[in-house]
Order: sequence, then C-alpha cells, then structure tokens
Amino acid sequence: MTIEAMRDRLIVGLDLPTVKEAEKAVRDLEGTANFYKIGYQLAFAGGLDFARELASGGTKVFLDMKLLDIDNTVAKGVENIVKMGMTMLTLHAYPKAMKAAVKAAEGSELRLLAVTVLTSMDDKDMIEAGYEFDPHTLVLHRAEQALNAGMGGIVCSASEASAVRRIVGHNMAVVTPGIRPAGSDHGDQKRVVTPADAIRNGSSHLVVARPIVGAVDRRAAAQAILEEMASA
Repeated sequence: MTIEAMRDRLIVGLDLPTVKEAEKAVRDLEGTANFYKIGYQLAFAGGLDFARELASGGTKVFLDMKLLDIDNTVAKGVENIVKMGMTMLTLHAYPKAMKAAVKAAEGSELRLLAVTVLTSMDDKDMIEAGYEFDPHTLVLHRAEQALNAGMGGIVCSASEASAVRRIVGHNMAVVTPGIRPAGSDHGDQKRVVTPADAIRNGSSHLVVARPIVGAVDRRAAAQAILEEMASA
C-alpha cells in the first residue's frame, strides 16, 4: 500500500506532559500525521479540551482512557465522549462494560476498542496480577468476548494480531501499541514488534509514541515509520 494510505493507520501517541508540548508535536508533524492518541498523562493536563480542539479541526483523535466501571457509569461516560467527536475510545475488555459502552455509542461514529492485555505485561506479570492465563491466551479469550459484545476493535500486541484477526474477521480494527522500529529502545514495553511486521501480522492501526515524539526530527521519524509500514 502507499504511504498516503498508511497515514490514517499510524496513530501518534501524544505522551507528553503539557498541552503546549503536544501542540508543538502536532505542528511538527503537520502534513505527515493526522491521527493522535491522547492518554492519561496529557488528559489530566488539559488534554481533553485539546482533544476536542483537534477533533473540531478534522483531526482524528484516539482517546485512550481504558474505561472500566459499573455499567451505568461507563454508559454515561461514553455518551459524553461521543459528543466530543472522538474517533476511537478504549475500555477494558470486561463483557458487561463493553455491552454498556456499545449500547451508549449506538448510532455514532465512535469506534470502541477493547483493551485485552497491556503490552507492558508478560507471563510473570500476569501471575502476579492473579490471572490463570498467559497473555496470549487471555488476549484471544477477550477478543472473542469483544466480538460478541459488538465492539469496533481490539487493542493487543502486534505479536498477537494475526491470531486475533482470525477470531474477529476483517471488519473490526486491530490496534497495536508497543511498536518499535528496528534497533530502537523498547522502554517499558515487553511484547514489541516492528511497524512492517505489525502490518503483515494483520494490524489495522499502529500506535507509536516515543519513537516519534521523542525524536530530534519528528517528521522524519514518522515518515520513516510510514515508509516501513507501506513496504510490508
């Protein structure tokens, strides 16, 4: 596929401490990126208003809030997020929460994503958290539950994308964080994959933060990742 086609599939994580820094990152990437993730760090520093501003200007925004609460609270939160004009929203892949969110977002363009297992977790982390499954098994179990709940996509490691794709088919998004270009620092990610391998494995969208926003030349870093994605 072309680099242009990959622009809507590359989500740049604005994992930055202030809106001012996030605004600069967006300016730096103008013409190269048009899809941004806003998570806890930026959200709690004025990032929700910034998310609305981006969306109102036609930029796609992935709001990474990983919602989980009682059904009514999840539903009310989703109803307000729909009004913000967000493109994607995450919640933890618990069946009741997913069903409540799907009902609340019905008729809107918001794509709900089920977070399966965080890419910072490995087998030891799962045991310490009290799970009886290894990460791969739990990811597939939750992918099936998300499909049955009517979710719009899955968040998983790109190493699991191929197996997840076989479960969910071609209509659901498979969004993969933990993407690291060859030779880059893995940071706190444990289940990492290169951009090209992620696309080959069936990922529909790649979330890349530090390799782009932490680069000296952000535009060049993003362009290199787009080229690698297009070569898959």
